[in-house]
This record gives sequence, structure tokens and C-alpha cells, in this order.
Amino acid sequence: MNKDKTVLLVEDNEDNLIVYRTILDHVGYRVIEARDGEEGVARARADKPDLILMDVSLPKMDGWEATRRIKADEDTRQIPIIAVTAHALDDDREKATQVGCDGYLAKPVAPRRVVEEVERFIGK
Repeated sequence: MNKDKTVLLVEDNEDNLIVYRTILDHVGYRVIEARDGEEGVARARADKPDLILMDVSLPKMDGWEATRRIKADEDTRQIPIIAVTAHALDDDREKATQVGCDGYLAKPVAPRRVVEEVERFIGK
């Protein structure tokens, strides 16, 4: 299995990290992790992943601000970012679009749905 596509998982919940990492790894993606928004921005700049799954409720810097910073940076703005949030309200979906998210998943989200959304952006 070739792991030529990298997904950066920015998530502070250990259970969610394990579930998403396991399923993405299983279908053949290379997975790297960040536990807070600041680390997410740093990893995006350092590793240039093919896609970022961004939790919104994060310590240090929330996912909205992390997304803004990644999208404002010339080197990382082309990386698709999928917001993953428990705040499944219409204004959250709108906010996701405003800060530059390319996709949106509301928790709880089935692992298969995560894979489908990742594949939609970067292929299998």
C-alpha cells in the first residue's frame, strides 16, 4: 500500500484521534497529528500535508484561527481543510466557509464519512 498522501489530523480528543488515525491509516493515508491549533499551523507549514482535518474546539488556538492562519500563508493556502466540529449549527457551517475551510463534517461523524470526505479532496 503506498502512503503517498498525507493527512494532518488536528484533534485534541484522544478517542477521536485514535479512530480517525486508524481508519485513515487503514485505507492507505499517511497520518500526522497535532494536538492544538498552534501545533496544527506549525505542522502544516513544516510538513505540507495533502489535506488537514481540523477540529474546531482546540486548546491554545481554536480551529477557526488556525485555519485562517494556514489559508493566509502563501506556502499552505492551497491545502484543503475540512472542519470537524461538534457545533453542528448553520452559522458554524457558514463560519467554516468564511475562514477558508473547504469541507465540513459535524460530530459525531462516522469514520467512513471521514474517509469519503478525504477521498473527495485528495483521491484514494
